[in-house]
Amino acid sequence: MVRTRHLVAIILTVLFSVSIFFKTRDFIPSFIFITATARMTLTHTVLFQFKADANRDDVKAACTRFLALQQNCLHPTTQTPYIISLKGGKDNSPEGLQNGITHGFVVGFATAEDRDYYVAKDPAHLAFVKSIDGLVEKATVVDFTNGVF
Repeated sequence: MVRTRHLVAIILTVLFSVSIFFKTRDFIPSFIFITATARMTLTHTVLFQFKADANRDDVKAACTRFLALQQNCLHPTTQTPYIISLKGGKDNSPEGLQNGITHGFVVGFATAEDRDYYVAKDPAHLAFVKSIDGLVEKATVVDFTNGVF
């Protein structure tokens, strides 16, 4: 009886310990999932200096269209949205180091291949780029993978 209780206690302890490291939903080790996802994510940063004489409503509409790319950009194979995150807005930094930049956007992609398709081939993105041609004085783009130096 004592031996049976001891064995049950050991089994329960092992099961509890293992469950801490595994997601119950898909039984993937959490630490592997988080590390792989973080490593794969590619950040695409876009900074705009809109022309000084650009109509304020046109600038706002362009920014709204940029944010809509998260839903409008569809993967060529699955025909589903592939941008995993998109944030943006008007500069409000007190540092004074903007060098004319007025608006910033941060786009997240799961892979470099998704980013490459977005930049070179995605019809929604290419149409957006064409639509802001007369509004933008300068655009700066910086892409990076978190932790890769």
